[in-house]
Amino acid sequence: MQLERTDKKRIFVRKRNHLIIQHIHHMSKISRRHFMKTAGLGTAGLVLGVQGASAAQPIPPEKGKKTDKVRLACVGIANRGAQIIGDFQNTGLCEIVALCDVDLLSPGAQETISKYPKARTFTDFRKLFEEYHQAFDAVAIAIPDFAHFPVSMLALSYGKHVFVEKPMARTFYECQLLMDMARRHPELATQVGNQGHSEENYFQFKAWVEAGIIKDVYSIVAHHNDWRRWHPYDPSIIKYPEAEPLPEGMNWDVWLNTAAYHEYNAKYHNGNWRGWFDFGMGAIGDWAAHIIDTCHEFLQLGLPYEIEPLKQTDPNDFFFPKETTLSFKFPSRGNMPPVELTWYDGQKNFPPLPAGYGSTTGNPADVPPTNMDGTFTPSALSPGKIIYSKELTFRGGSHGSPLRIIPEEKAREMADKLPVVPDESNFSNHFKNFLLACKGEEKTRSPFEVFGPMCQTFALGVVAIRTGRKLSFDRGSKTIVNDPFANSLLTGIPPRRGWEEFYKL
Repeated sequence: MQLERTDKKRIFVRKRNHLIIQHIHHMSKISRRHFMKTAGLGTAGLVLGVQGASAAQPIPPEKGKKTDKVRLACVGIANRGAQIIGDFQNTGLCEIVALCDVDLLSPGAQETISKYPKARTFTDFRKLFEEYHQAFDAVAIAIPDFAHFPVSMLALSYGKHVFVEKPMARTFYECQLLMDMARRHPELATQVGNQGHSEENYFQFKAWVEAGIIKDVYSIVAHHNDWRRWHPYDPSIIKYPEAEPLPEGMNWDVWLNTAAYHEYNAKYHNGNWRGWFDFGMGAIGDWAAHIIDTCHEFLQLGLPYEIEPLKQTDPNDFFFPKETTLSFKFPSRGNMPPVELTWYDGQKNFPPLPAGYGSTTGNPADVPPTNMDGTFTPSALSPGKIIYSKELTFRGGSHGSPLRIIPEEKAREMADKLPVVPDESNFSNHFKNFLLACKGEEKTRSPFEVFGPMCQTFALGVVAIRTGRKLSFDRGSKTIVNDPFANSLLTGIPPRRGWEEFYKL
């Protein structure tokens, strides 16, 4: 009898434990579904590759070994991706625990992998999150413009801090979704990679606005007049480039992700994607983020009400023109007057220069080396901006290069009236700023809420380029009110089947 009672007790304990395990498993599913629902991704709580890791999946070795360093996963590990991984590593504040790239066999990817042999590698970012999300705290994203959105959105849905290269997304709608997601999760740090937003011009521009040196601005001219990758392309093309053999190891399906299917061609890959409407944002998406970022934030420009293409050289249906001039008109804001921002790109499409502008070549140090060729091609006009106010005119370069008052005589006259600008060396750089924000010790300087409206302005410029027409934009409803075809381009075409869940809010 005693043995029978003992056996019954053992059976009861086993059944009880089984029910407890089932309950925990059930509650974890409910918790995950609730998180995904509140995150706005999918009504059923299932997003492609978003389910929690199953028991059959490997348990990350780092689980339970959290340190003071931010555990960083990197998506895009060659070219620019390799640069920012190095920049993050140099802060001493992070540990590189995962490397993800669609072409792990490329020389650039192999070099990065050799530097971080302990990092686990992936070719599909969905697998990175599905199988390894417990092993990292934050994600650094350096991939083509059109791919920024799905990776950033998925990262935020998993509760990860996000650093993404500029521009933060390709379409107006994608920017809005990312801003909305980040707004719902203020505990997550977001940072867009316009590093000049943590350098000298950032602190100078802020100090000069607060001191009333920069005020009553009514016109901004921004320009980039260097050669671009798509300039040699034939603007009379009537179809996309023919298929070429895929590089060995390339996961082309994941490279395309949400975009419509294209056959592989080298004219799309390794930086060339920037010139195609389907994949990039042209010169304005690439360089305006480095040139007008401080103007946009500290002059509180927000979104424009009118966008007009003033000039296009060799427009076509496939890639960006060789020269573009765009006008963006912003309304008055508080006691600040209306502003017209005019953008010029193209090797010979120079803006008019004011008297006293000075040398047109500028300082080479104003333009950091690029990841592709190491230098900026000399041109007749170095990239930058001219800011016109009622009393003063300012000349500025790109990235973190400081403003100066022109002409020189006026600068000398104003010298003793200028405020002391905080020394940038006393502050964290852009990468350290992000990592410290992940740790809750700082706030990022270029979060989605700051960069987003500027990126949406670029997206409106791209729509004006594609339609070739002046657009009237309602800032309240965020719609183009004079052209339904242009308005549809704010969202872009639907994503490919299997990739649509990232857009379901």
